[in-house]
Amino acid sequence: MKYHIIVTDTAQADIRDIVTWWSENRSSQQAEQWYNEITPVIDTLINNPERCPLAPETDLLPTGLRQLHFGVSRTVTHRIVYTIDGSNVIIMHVRHLARKALTKNDFNE
Repeated sequence: MKYHIIVTDTAQADIRDIVTWWSENRSSQQAEQWYNEITPVIDTLINNPERCPLAPETDLLPTGLRQLHFGVSRTVTHRIVYTIDGSNVIIMHVRHLARKALTKNDFNE
């Protein structure tokens, strides 16, 4: 079964914020590389989204939460937090690993 990927407005804003941060604090080249690599990684969830582990915050949503770790090159820096609802994979947030855990307030969409 192939799943349909839905990226929420919140996750899109997370991605924009991360790219801005990389541009301002690292380099625009790294920001562009990060941005260009995240979409193909998200697209891997089309075939087998259950392969990724549950997120620590999985109990915050009735459908549960999973996470896919991501980073440029071999350095994992971020996690893609998503839920599976029927045939949809819904990307809820993209967050740096150093950030605090998500709370119920992070899901008021």
